[in-house]
Order: sequence, then C-alpha cells, then structure tokens
Amino acid sequence: MTDGQRIPVIIDCDTGVDDALALLFAVRHPALDVRAITCVAGNTDVDGVVRNTLTVLEQAGAPDIPVARGAERPLIEAPRSARHVHGHDGMGDLGLPEPTRRPADVDAVTLLRREILASPRPVTLIPTAPLTNIALLLRTHPEVVRCIERIVFMGGAAAVGNATPVAEFNVWHDPEAAAILLTAGVPVTMYGLDVFTRVVVPAAEVRRLRASGEPGARLAGELLAHRPARPDSRPDDPSETAGGLGDAGAVCAVADPEGLTTHRLPVDVSLAPGPTRGMTIVDRRPRPGESELHEGTREQPLVDVGLDVDVERYVKLYLATVEA
Repeated sequence: MTDGQRIPVIIDCDTGVDDALALLFAVRHPALDVRAITCVAGNTDVDGVVRNTLTVLEQAGAPDIPVARGAERPLIEAPRSARHVHGHDGMGDLGLPEPTRRPADVDAVTLLRREILASPRPVTLIPTAPLTNIALLLRTHPEVVRCIERIVFMGGAAAVGNATPVAEFNVWHDPEAAAILLTAGVPVTMYGLDVFTRVVVPAAEVRRLRASGEPGARLAGELLAHRPARPDSRPDDPSETAGGLGDAGAVCAVADPEGLTTHRLPVDVSLAPGPTRGMTIVDRRPRPGESELHEGTREQPLVDVGLDVDVERYVKLYLATVEA
C-alpha cells in the first residue's frame, strides 16, 4: 500500500488449517482488498473446502466476500486429500458451527474471470492450494493475464518435498496445473517449503490467542495449536504447542514483500510418471552444465523463488493483524 491504495487480491484455497490462518490474516490486513475467494479440492473435498471457507469468514467477522466452488479433482489425477494432517473436516476437527453464509451462484473460474476483469487495478492472485482452478482460468480465459499483477503461490520446493521426497503437496496434487501456471506469462513468486516450514508462532503467543475473547483471534490460536511447528511433529502431541503459519506466510509476503528473500531462477515441473512426478526443479546452478552444452538450452520460466524469510517479522505481522 505504498501509494495509499489497497492491493486487490483473490485467494484460491483448499481450506485447510493453514489456509484458514491465511484467510484470517487476509481479511484483517488493512493493505489487502480481498475481492473473492475460490475453492478447490486438496486438503479435503471441495464441498468441505467451501464450508470451511465460509465458516472462517463468519468467525473473522469478514465483509461479504464472494466465495465460489471450483474443481473437485485435478486435471488428470484422482483427488488425494490431506485429512491425516488437517483432520476429517479439514479444519482440525474443532467442532465449528455450520456457516450461515452461502457461496456465490457461479463457479470458481467464472468468479475469477469476473473479479479480475472488474478490478480497477491489476489483481494479485494468491493460490494456497493445488493449482487446478488457476490452470482452468488461464486456459479458458487467457484475456485475464493482462489484468493480473502477479501470482504468489504456496507450493513447490527447491530442496525437500513433503508429499514425496522431492515434491510438495500442492504441486504434486496437480502437476499439470502447476506447469500451466508457470508458463502463463505472468510474474510468479513461489512461496515453497523452503520458507513455508520456517515461520513458527511461539507457544506463548499461541496460548494467548487461544485465550482471546475475540472469535477470529481465538480461532487463529486453535488452528495454530493444531499446526505442527516442525515437519516431523504430530498435531496430537501435547508437548507441541508452537504452531507453523504455513500458507499464511504467502499472504504475509504479499502484504510485506520485504520480509521474503527471493531469487529469480528457472523452474520446471516434473510431469513424468515415477518418483519425481510433481517435483519443482529449481535450477540454482551459476552456469550451464554438460546437458545444455551438449544438447542445447531449453526455455524455462523464470520464477521469484523464496529461499529465505524474516521469521520474526512475519510472526509479528501476523499477530498484529489477526488481533487488530
């Protein structure tokens, strides 16, 4: 908001414990104008994602933001949920009430196109989920590209994966969709596992949020308590009281990009069957190797890859925003 105007954003999510943390932040940050939220199958089935998204908006006291149902499966693969991480309902099984809000009467791709073209300023897309909806949008309505400022997506990894040893869940869930996004001709920032796992809210702050009398802040505390602070932690471990921000860090990077250190690097997505499927191949070499010298170079999209993050800065930003 350097020019005094709010940043128009659209969030595409699979809510999801940490997607919920991202939504709580986005609707409360004064520099972000959340124009729409679209839902896709990922952490849980798409109908559960819609329900969870509407519930979070109600708990946050958010304005009337249109929410649309999107793809219920990837472009090619069968859907594969992450309920073992996010609970049976995708929201940590917190027993939250059913929402009274209702989704928009249009599908996600239609809502994305409508809101992008209607925005007075170019929109920043923030996908925190498998990229199926975004790929369908870009292929069906390529005219939206001129009205997209950039895409900041949570997904991929330059180092270690989580769905497989080399692939992060969102990209692994729909690799073809990720490949479409990277080649769309839009500036892209990858907020991957290299920074995703590092932003952790200390236990004392989580306890303080859980004791809050304000529903949105209290929900943030309950969700953080369910989020493991380390990849090898279990949500049901009573000694594990710190909580990782996860997807919410990608929204922090839109509100405060100075907290994220990126390097512009060639990135490709492995689409072949086998153990590398869904891997984001980030070329961090300082010079071409033998493959390029012998076989010729190949055009690869350049992506701003997040490789370092100011953890304390984003934790402070998140807490100040959700408690505002």
